[in-house]
Amino acid sequence: MSLEKFTTITSRCVTVPGNDIDTDRIIPARYLKCVTFEALGEGLFADDRKAASLHPLDDPRYAGAKILLTGANFGCGSSREHAPQAIKKFGFRAVVAENFAEIFFGNATNIGLVCANAARDDIRQISAAVTADPTLAVTLDLAARQIRFGAETVPLTLRESARDALVHGRWDPIGELLEGAAAVAAKAASLPYTRAKA
Repeated sequence: MSLEKFTTITSRCVTVPGNDIDTDRIIPARYLKCVTFEALGEGLFADDRKAASLHPLDDPRYAGAKILLTGANFGCGSSREHAPQAIKKFGFRAVVAENFAEIFFGNATNIGLVCANAARDDIRQISAAVTADPTLAVTLDLAARQIRFGAETVPLTLRESARDALVHGRWDPIGELLEGAAAVAAKAASLPYTRAKA
């Protein structure tokens, strides 16, 4: 099994504004009863969407967006891994925020959901451009550490260990272990204390 390599992601964007958006807002607790993560996308921002007259995720102008723009300290609160799973199952491939809660960032990276940092003013600039033209393509270039939109380019930052794992397809520790199963079995067979006795 070869893991996807994330060098660039190009898509339309949608902005869900606000700082300190916690995991309970991202996926309310009632959705945590699921046995698998497959249907979690349906619950993404469920309460916010119900309360809004037209939530950005329901605005047809942003349909099909694969990049989510948001504020600072995204994914704070409880450590539920359901939050990044819900974002990914909804169809997003990346989140751009000023910064991320630590556990959310780790959970997201381990499922191949890119969490990229950008400066507050740069996020506002991208968001304004997308609001003016919802069809605008935005490119996250992890290799070049840039976000490109229209004729503009702003810096993208990402913890180097996570960037390296995403760019080189080493973001899923379990997937990596399974990819090396044959090598592990061969090594185990060569060790005298693991060989079956006749």
